[in-house]
Amino acid sequence: MARSVGIKDVARAAGVSVGTVSNVINRPDTVASETRARVLSAIDRLGYVRSESARQLRAGRSRIMGLLVLDMGNPFFVDVTRGAERAARDAGLGVMVCNSAQSSGEEAEYLALFAEQRVRGVLLTPTDASGRNIDAFRRHRIPFVLVDRVAEGTTECSVSVDDVAGGALAVRHLVDAGHRSLAYVSGPPGLNQVRDRRTGALNALAEAGLDADVLRELPTERLDVAAGRDAGARLLGLAERPTAVFCANDLLALGVLQAMFAAGVRVPEDLAIVGYDDIEFAAAAAVPLTSVRQPAVTMGALAAELLLEETEAEAEAKTRPTGRPHEHRRVVLQPELVVRRSSLSPR
Repeated sequence: MARSVGIKDVARAAGVSVGTVSNVINRPDTVASETRARVLSAIDRLGYVRSESARQLRAGRSRIMGLLVLDMGNPFFVDVTRGAERAARDAGLGVMVCNSAQSSGEEAEYLALFAEQRVRGVLLTPTDASGRNIDAFRRHRIPFVLVDRVAEGTTECSVSVDDVAGGALAVRHLVDAGHRSLAYVSGPPGLNQVRDRRTGALNALAEAGLDADVLRELPTERLDVAAGRDAGARLLGLAERPTAVFCANDLLALGVLQAMFAAGVRVPEDLAIVGYDDIEFAAAAAVPLTSVRQPAVTMGALAAELLLEETEAEAEAKTRPTGRPHEHRRVVLQPELVVRRSSLSPR
């Protein structure tokens, strides 16, 4: 393999010092025009490309922001990423996107990678309910912002949606339509979002004067379409089938919808379905899916902006210790119910 061209090679070819080459690259106005032209000619002839990562490490400030999400197969997190990338690009930064795949072990590995790469900061949707991974990462003193998760028990910034309110919106809608036997396809119980949406569902039942046992919970190991199909099969096997189902996300809801279609169960006539996230595919489903909308792009952009504020405040504090320190903030956005055909059959 050919050796890459370094700054010493350029200096040798141009007959100048390494410092002069550095000045041409970083402070061209300080170098005489004739010398500058000679160095630039050597750079062009040799095909030299400066090591941006090395420069950033010397400066102690990377131009890369880390983003670790639960599942890049979920369009919701694709939208979160779009928002974060837009804000980072406006600030002249890039984003390193990683997928924990809802695995605590993979989350730990990616957080270690971010620390190794000395990223400027991290946007994180945690999967480890114990908080051990976050505690270990905190020791590196790299700023991070929690995304789609309330910063309970931590002092860091967070951007999330009120999932308790979202769960209540979904089940209140079904109760108002006359349903009195419901199921909650809930996903992994260790995720805060799953628990909060269930709390909201139970709150809506209590408001309507209904007992909690009106809602039957069907947990799944993952939050994807295959898990939704499995939950749908379990629904079909129940001796007393609910008339409505609320799913912890749209991928689960689409899987339940597929299982119903395959079994000849009509949606919404025989079973009403409500999802969560309002991903693009929700409106395009065979039966357009009612869903609780999360402002995913806005969430990603706000999280990135909070992280940028914190890193800029840290940089300023090093040069001006008397400056105003960064204040951590917890931003909670409100969800919105988008009603479509999948839930429009009143009992």
